[in-house]
Amino acid sequence: MKSRALCFSASRALLALVLAAGAVTALQAQAQQVYRIVGPDGKVTFSDRLPSVPVNGAKVSEDSADTPGGAAVAAGLPFELRQVALKYPVVLYTGDNCAPCGAGRSLLTSRGVPFSEKTVRTAADTEALQRLSGEASLPFLTIGSQQLKGFSDAEWTQFLNAAGYPKSSTLLSGYRMPAPVPLVTAATLPAAPPSGEGNAPKAAVKTPAARPVQTPADSSNPAGIKF
Repeated sequence: MKSRALCFSASRALLALVLAAGAVTALQAQAQQVYRIVGPDGKVTFSDRLPSVPVNGAKVSEDSADTPGGAAVAAGLPFELRQVALKYPVVLYTGDNCAPCGAGRSLLTSRGVPFSEKTVRTAADTEALQRLSGEASLPFLTIGSQQLKGFSDAEWTQFLNAAGYPKSSTLLSGYRMPAPVPLVTAATLPAAPPSGEGNAPKAAVKTPAARPVQTPADSSNPAGIKF
C-alpha cells in the first residue's frame, strides 16, 4: 500500500509539473517550425516566423499543417482527445536510418497519439535542432513544453499519461496523421528595388525606333562627323 501511495504521489507531482508548463505551451508550439531565411546579400538567419515580404515573387503565408498542435493534427479527433492535443501538442523529430526514431513513432501510432513529425536531414535542420533541444541527437520529442531526448518507452509513456493522453487508441476510423515535413523551411528573400522605386509593376512603355536625322551639310565639317 505504501508503494502504491508513493507511485500515486509521484504521478500527481509529474502531472502538476506538466500542467504548470501549460502557460508557455502556445509559445512552444509556435516555435517548433523553424524557417531558414536567405537574404539578398546571402546572409542566413533562422526564425519561427515566416517573412512578411514577398519571397521569390510570391507572398508567403503560414500553413496550418506545419503548425504543431494546429488544425491539421486536431481535425477529426474525438472531443476529449482533441482538447488534450490542443493543450499539449506532441511533436516528434526524426532522422533517416534511425531505429529509435521508428520505435518512438510506433509507440505514438499504436497508442493513437496524434502528433506532428519533423524530419532532420540537412545541416540547417541539425542546427535548428540544436537551437531547440541543445543537442543534435534523435529522436527528440516534445509534449507541450516538455522535452524528451532519446527514446525511452517507459519515460514517454509516463509523460503521455501525465498529459492526459488515452492509454489505448480512441482515434476515429480514417484519421490520418499529417505528413512529415522538414524541420527547416528555406525562404530566399528577393533583392530590394532601387531607391525611389515602388514594388508595383510598371506598364511597359514602347518607344518608337530612332529615325535617321538629316543634317544639313556643314562646310566646316566636310566628313560629316557626329558628336
